[in-house]
Amino acid sequence: MRNTTIASMALALILGLVLLPSYVSGQSGLPDPGALGSQNLRGYTHMFIAYFIAWGLILGWVVSIARRLARVEKALSD
Repeated sequence: MRNTTIASMALALILGLVLLPSYVSGQSGLPDPGALGSQNLRGYTHMFIAYFIAWGLILGWVVSIARRLARVEKALSD
């Protein structure tokens, strides 16, 4: 009974996505080409800096884990 309910809900969702794409996606058409050319990203400088810092921290964390794992493997092999 529960599998039937889940399957019917999934089917309804898929049909909704296929039959009503403009309502689901929230877009009513293509934007004005002139409006796209007048946009700039100067107000988002802080976001670029934040992403740069976040990726740097993630990369440092991965390198740290790799170094610690190498030490553990070396200690286990000795």
